[in-house]
Amino acid sequence: MIDKLKDRDALTLVGSVLGLGLILGFIGTALAPLPDPIGPAAQQFADGALTTIELTLVAGALGLVLGVVAAVGKRSQVLPVRWLADLYVWIIRGTPLMLQILFFFLALPAIAPQLQLSEFWTAVLALSLNVGAYNAEVIRAGIAAVPSGQIEAARSLGLSSLYSFWDIVLPQAVRISLPPLANNMVALLKDSSLAYAIGVVELTMASSRVQAESFRPDIVLPTVAVVYLLLTTTFTQFAAALERKLAVGKR
Repeated sequence: MIDKLKDRDALTLVGSVLGLGLILGFIGTALAPLPDPIGPAAQQFADGALTTIELTLVAGALGLVLGVVAAVGKRSQVLPVRWLADLYVWIIRGTPLMLQILFFFLALPAIAPQLQLSEFWTAVLALSLNVGAYNAEVIRAGIAAVPSGQIEAARSLGLSSLYSFWDIVLPQAVRISLPPLANNMVALLKDSSLAYAIGVVELTMASSRVQAESFRPDIVLPTVAVVYLLLTTTFTQFAAALERKLAVGKR
C-alpha cells in the first residue's frame, strides 16, 4: 500500500512539474484561436505568465533561505542577532507589500544610488523579503515542534550543535512546516501581481495593457483569472504531493 502511495505521489510530482511547463509552453497556442481581444494578445499573456513564474520561483527560493536564517536568528541566544531577526519580521509583516515594493524602487535608489536595481530584481528583492518574514514564523514554529529529546540524544552521541540542527532538526522542521510554506508560495504567486506597479510586465500588467487597448475588461479579466487559477492549482498539487510523499516516508 505504501509503495503504491509513493508511486502515485511521485507521478503527481512529475505531473505537476510537466503541467507547469505545458501551461507556460502552450498558453500562447491555447489562447491564439480565441476571438479579440484575447487571440491577438495571446503571446503577451504567455510572456506575462512566464515572468510571473520567474518572479515566484526566484523570490520563493530566496524567501525560503531568508526564512530559515530569520527563524534561527529568532531562536538565537545572542541578543543582537535575535533583536535583528525580530525587527526584520516585525517591519515586513507590519507594512503593506505594495509599500515595500515602492520603497525599494523609489526610495532605496535615492538613499543609496549604487543599489539601484532593474524593475524585475527590485520586485524579486521586495517579494523575497516579504515572503521570508512569513516563512520565518512558520519555520520557527516547525523547529519548536521538534521534540527536544531528539536534540539531547544527538548531543549525547557527540554531535555538534550545527550538525544536530542541520541533519536532525531542520529536516523535521521543514516537513512539519511544509503545508503553511506551500500556502505562502501560492500567496507569493498571486502577490507577484503587485510588481506591475513598478513596470514589471508580468501577467497582471500584460492583461492591463490588453484591457486598455480593447476596453473589454469583461473578457480580459476572466481570462487572466483562469490563467492564475491554472498556475496556483499546479503549485498546490505539487505541494500536496510533496507533503504526502514526505508523510509516507515518515511512516
